[in-house]
Amino acid sequence: MHKLVLLRHGESQWNRENRFTGWRDVPLSEKGVGEAREAGRRLKAAGFSFDCAYTSYLKRAITTLWNALEQLDQCWIPVHNDWRLNERHYGALTGLDKAETAALHGEQQVLIWRRSFDIPPPLYAVGDQHNPANDARYANLTPAQRPLGESLKDTIARVVPCFESEIAPRIRKGERVLIAAHGNSLRALIQHFEHMEESKLIGLNVPTGIPLVYELDAQLRPLSSRYLASEDEIAAATHAVASQGKTKH
Repeated sequence: MHKLVLLRHGESQWNRENRFTGWRDVPLSEKGVGEAREAGRRLKAAGFSFDCAYTSYLKRAITTLWNALEQLDQCWIPVHNDWRLNERHYGALTGLDKAETAALHGEQQVLIWRRSFDIPPPLYAVGDQHNPANDARYANLTPAQRPLGESLKDTIARVVPCFESEIAPRIRKGERVLIAAHGNSLRALIQHFEHMEESKLIGLNVPTGIPLVYELDAQLRPLSSRYLASEDEIAAATHAVASQGKTKH
């Protein structure tokens, strides 16, 4: 049996401000730093240690990983950054207030943009310099790899090959792996593991800063999964994520 730990970054500043973030490189909030450190403490209390870690190109995931590893006293393990673990690219919604967008377009439309399987958000125009995919860190990507916006289906199409080519071989060799990433890149992995129906994905919310432990068989099929938190904590955290796209009353 293998164990794999997934960790969504702690609350970011734009999570706090209820904005669509996507590929915009936004830092953790003070609360998010605390969540990241608490994630490390939870992992330490549960007896976890790791041989390597994977994260994205975005600092909210990177610094979450750093803070968690510091609590584990494992800052020395190899860390692999891969752009394919980035958050879903929210296109022209990037930076917009979710509640204000819901008031303008309706909660159902915002829910579709946030959680549907194959419906992308409004896209950036080609060549728009506000598109964070044009940042220098993505200079080595092909134009096709730098999105104007993505559906979850598009996100899955980059996250799953990253897992299968880079991460899965390490797990099969017996390495203990921690993946610190984002709500939608982790939803992509969960969908891949669970073979979750598209209709159920809209209700899948991943809380910030709480480790999710998968136990996998030799073929990396899930045997079980659990969050390192109480049911009440999970319910409150997932409710907070689900409520982000609702209008203010």
